[in-house]
Amino acid sequence: MQNGTDLYALDIHGALFVKACGGNTHPDGESCVTLARIGDGAWALGDSKRPDAKPLRFTTEELGAAGIDPARFGLGA
Repeated sequence: MQNGTDLYALDIHGALFVKACGGNTHPDGESCVTLARIGDGAWALGDSKRPDAKPLRFTTEELGAAGIDPARFGLGA
């Protein structure tokens, strides 16, 4: 398992980001986020409305605490 300081040392180049939409509707369209596995128990979470913004990094436990299930993106935990 990664800790918060190690997550940003992981290379995300070539990571496969998958998009999931739902929740509040953004004025420019549906609210969507992107998620990619970047290591064992490590994830990168991005904003589809801001593709140039750097994704935030989380552990599987942190995603779960935030109510984000990788299975919703078609990704296993």
